Amino acid sequence: MGDPIKKIELKDGTIRYRFVIDVGRDPDGKRKQLTKTYDTRKEARAEYAKIKHQTDEGTFVGPDKMTVTEWLDIWLTSATIDVEKATASNYADALLPVRERLGHRRLQQLSEEDVDGLVSWMLTSGRKRGGKVGTGLGVRSVQLTLGRFRAALNIAVRRKLVVRNVAQYTQIPREARRKAAAAAAERVPWSETEVRQFLAAIRDHRLHAPVLLSLIGMRPAEVCGLRWSAVDLEAETLSVELTRTLVDGEVEEKGPKSEKGKRRLPLPKPLHAALKAIKARQAREAMKAGDAYNRSGFVLVDELGTAWKTDKFRRAIYKLMAQAKVRKVRPYDARHACLTYLATSGVPDVIVSAWAGHADLSFTKRVYIHPNAEHLKEAANQLDELLG
Repeated sequence: MGDPIKKIELKDGTIRYRFVIDVGRDPDGKRKQLTKTYDTRKEARAEYAKIKHQTDEGTFVGPDKMTVTEWLDIWLTSATIDVEKATASNYADALLPVRERLGHRRLQQLSEEDVDGLVSWMLTSGRKRGGKVGTGLGVRSVQLTLGRFRAALNIAVRRKLVVRNVAQYTQIPREARRKAAAAAAERVPWSETEVRQFLAAIRDHRLHAPVLLSLIGMRPAEVCGLRWSAVDLEAETLSVELTRTLVDGEVEEKGPKSEKGKRRLPLPKPLHAALKAIKARQAREAMKAGDAYNRSGFVLVDELGTAWKTDKFRRAIYKLMAQAKVRKVRPYDARHACLTYLATSGVPDVIVSAWAGHADLSFTKRVYIHPNAEHLKEAANQLDELLG
């Protein structure tokens, strides 16, 4: 075999050194070749040896003009084949900042500095919705974006589109993580006193029963998805078997994510009474409206029987909180309050987890249980008895 490095002379008389090398075959089996030109024979020989070694080892990544956006389109199509519509939408939403900041760049030209810059921009001015445009996104949002981008780049490495994952070692700055942790610590669910104050203020409101459903630990999407067919007032139970959520502006009805999420719960007496009351109220409203009444079968409906969406439920609860002059918390935090109350009242952990519809007991304890000063004081009282 002769020397693969060929000396060439350009039109202006400049001397260059060029080689052509086989770098595998395309999907049709056709041989692929790569041509490289360098200023010196030494440079050309070194690069030839490097490419030959990588080709023999199966690690060579050939030049490609694919942009970041083009690759994300390909990856999303593959990554969301077997996931729910809501999950696929979350994947796509998480990658929107990447598309905006880096989408026009060639995939092979990305650097770690580019990804660091993306994170910095998101934390300071990356918000496009859900608040004041141009302000910083929360750490959790940045983490989700970084996680999806890493996953996409991992597949790009596996498919030999890039040599390495430039997002692999990118970290969210410690100060941003510290502030996020401090903010999370300040966001605590209602205490027992606050729960009682709120319930007293809304006892005659049509949302009394739906609020109680939230306060027994049901998710907002589960409350909105509860049908009367899943409520057995005689047996005093309800079955959690459907969620009703908004995905890309459209209502999606589906079952819980896991088998554990499908659960049958006994009704506490106040909730049982509230459900009987709202059912009777809806019967009166249906009779009054006649043919105009929408017999949707949902528990949470308006005066004409139309089922509520989670965003409407959230806004209505915030309005009630303001009227009741109680501390504003997320409707989802009612679930945290319920599970914290159960866990700190002596209910076994495994029962708390089953009530929540979780498959992972440790997840319930780690995410949903929030002991406060009152609980610690009760622990001290218990120790008084032990140590006295």
